[in-house]
Amino acid sequence: MTILIVGSGGREHALAWALSRSGDHSLICAPGNPAMAEIGNLFPVKVSDIDGLVNLAVKEKIDLVVVGPEVPLVAGLADELRRKGIPCFGPGRDAAKLEGSKWFAKEIMESAGVPTARGKVFSDMASAMKYIGEDACRYVLKVDGLAAGKGVFLPDDSVEAGSILEELFAGRSGGSGVQVVIEERLKGREVSILAICSGEECIILPPSRDHKRLGEGDTGPNTGGMGAVCPPPEVEDDFGEIVRARIILPVLSELASRGIDYRGVLYAGLMVTDDGPIVLEFNVRFGDPETQAVLPLVADDLGEIFMSAATGGALPEHLALLDGFCSCVVMASGGYPGTYEKGLTITGLDKIEDAVVFHAGTAMDNGRLVTGGGRVLSVASMGVTLEDSLDRTYRELEKINFKGKYYRRDIGRTV
Repeated sequence: MTILIVGSGGREHALAWALSRSGDHSLICAPGNPAMAEIGNLFPVKVSDIDGLVNLAVKEKIDLVVVGPEVPLVAGLADELRRKGIPCFGPGRDAAKLEGSKWFAKEIMESAGVPTARGKVFSDMASAMKYIGEDACRYVLKVDGLAAGKGVFLPDDSVEAGSILEELFAGRSGGSGVQVVIEERLKGREVSILAICSGEECIILPPSRDHKRLGEGDTGPNTGGMGAVCPPPEVEDDFGEIVRARIILPVLSELASRGIDYRGVLYAGLMVTDDGPIVLEFNVRFGDPETQAVLPLVADDLGEIFMSAATGGALPEHLALLDGFCSCVVMASGGYPGTYEKGLTITGLDKIEDAVVFHAGTAMDNGRLVTGGGRVLSVASMGVTLEDSLDRTYRELEKINFKGKYYRRDIGRTV
């Protein structure tokens, strides 16, 4: 097949890498990144350019489009491709509201009987602060729309909550009409599940755990993700099937009852409590950096499975998986997730022997590989045990250098 991969980050590089090694596929990437250029042909079409992506798919006679980021899905890219008869592994605009609106996702969960934290939605600061009262540490504040993985806030007190809400309602998350969802804060261990969905059926990929906070010990601001492990060592073997039965299938059924045919991957961010898994959020695409930790363990031809899902076809009962664990650590620019310098030379990639390096924020400058974003690289390694995997990842990561590089040293060792 000829497959178009939409996106340019570490997640998309991991998808391209996995597709290139699992079947006889020709890859095109838009816009891609320097490392993806070694796997497929790059076309400089932005992920927000829906018409440009559709025209590219038509011109290049693409058999299947795999969409990485959420923005084009929420904007309706999958719908436009399907109107042209081009299969797309990614949900249409209606289904993408599961990520585009946290309140819509909560409504779907409540209708489907899926466990989720109690919450309310607010459109003004006064009513939001009245709801929080003096117990801000009991709540989580979430931007209702897209926020690039950075729209979740955990205030310690009412003063911090007020400051966060003031920024949000002033337009930090994208302008007027901002809505904020306030939920009860759950206690437990976070686990992520990726489900490949075809209508009302799905197959589950191995569970993973993302580390969102910038600082070691899970401190500091939320980021797009600083690392991930797959599978988390304490998760039972049947966890994925429990989530499939209790969460994913009921949501797919509820969507279908509303005339929404979900085709693509559904990401469930979960809190594992004493009462079982409870949904924190849904995403309508692969997680980043979870994808970089999950896909190295998949032995099947993902291209064929993605095509089956994209066309509403039958899915295999189970995925073929490799034994062991995989860990991924993100190397970020100094200053991320705030302001940071770009254009810094990256060295040491030629010394990597026992890991896969996925590019996220990189660029080429007169033949030099340089930093081009906040999260620059993801370094992933497999191992017989999680500790073995982590030891390899950190050993290889030390070989890579750029000015101001930052990474957490406790990925996989906190919950």
